[in-house]
Amino acid sequence: MASTAYSHQTVALDGQTFVDCEFNACRLVYAGGEPPRFDGCRFDDCDWRLEGAASDTLAYLKVMWAAGAKTRVQAIIKDVTVLAR
Repeated sequence: MASTAYSHQTVALDGQTFVDCEFNACRLVYAGGEPPRFDGCRFDDCDWRLEGAASDTLAYLKVMWAAGAKTRVQAIIKDVTVLAR
């Protein structure tokens, strides 16, 4: 998708590429498929959601944390933040 404006919509993100898009008050849903790509996009007041396999992964991280694997979960979070730079 290129130069598209989304407003008050639910947008499925899996496998999509968004270039110079604007998202205003949207529900952005990632279900665990191929990660989306964003290039030059703007986001305002969006609700980022994980569903399906993506939600299951988050639940697993919570189980790991509760089971005492806090250091490993923190390392995963650090990997995510370093990759995002």
